[in-house]
Amino acid sequence: MGRLTERTPVTRIAFMDDGVATRRRADTVVVEEPLEVRVGGEPLVVTMRTPGHDLELAAGFLTGEGVIASGADVRSAIHCGGPGSTPVGAPQSENTYNVLDIALAPGREIPARDAARAFYTTSSCGVCGAASIEQITKVSRFDLAADESRASARWLASLPDALRRGQALFEKTGGLHAAALFDIATGELLVLREDVGRHNAVDKVIGWALLADRLPLSGTVLQVSGRASFELVQKAIMAGIPVLAAVSAPSSLAVELASSMHLTLVGFSRGTSLNVYAHPERLTVEE
Repeated sequence: MGRLTERTPVTRIAFMDDGVATRRRADTVVVEEPLEVRVGGEPLVVTMRTPGHDLELAAGFLTGEGVIASGADVRSAIHCGGPGSTPVGAPQSENTYNVLDIALAPGREIPARDAARAFYTTSSCGVCGAASIEQITKVSRFDLAADESRASARWLASLPDALRRGQALFEKTGGLHAAALFDIATGELLVLREDVGRHNAVDKVIGWALLADRLPLSGTVLQVSGRASFELVQKAIMAGIPVLAAVSAPSSLAVELASSMHLTLVGFSRGTSLNVYAHPERLTVEE
């Protein structure tokens, strides 16, 4: 695994009642590096990510695309060197852990190279290159309407604080998104992942669950640190997660997709209040 943070010099300017103070000091920033995911040796996607949990990231991405649905669908994975994966002047054999090659189990098809979806993402957009909404809307193998889980609204509003307490890298850098999975029945935090990209953090969480053969993720809540976008709703649906909660706002397409697929969508979850945008019947409200 590559480095997660690095130190960089900054000029700090502070405005005070009696004037302005300027000083030079070192600061910690989060590392952002490209990861090229290959399937069977063929390049599939490049994403900018925080190094670490790369197999989970790739597995979660492939789950969201409908390529795989269980840990058995992944036969093997290896970090390897390749064009563009080594620094200029470095030997090509040097492994920078920025290329991951996945071998799928027999019977699992590799996405067609001429598909309309161009598998290129950035740390801020999980669906860049999509030709149309119809081409990125997948048919989930899991029926969220059949999930009869009920979550306490008060407990749900407390999850952003639990998420924040678990963000070790955010404490150092202030520059990371996070996603965490909670068990509705027990309230247990199952897994938490941080990444420079919010959709990467979600992919790492879902990839963890897939590799542990925990799909579908019935009876769970996916709590995210940012907004609830269309692609995050899609990823939750593809993993069988019945509740997605965000500390910020959802988009109109996120609400539309959640409503149609029986996903409970929560936004502006801030500890003392929350907004339910789709399927509030899953939440219980205590006086």
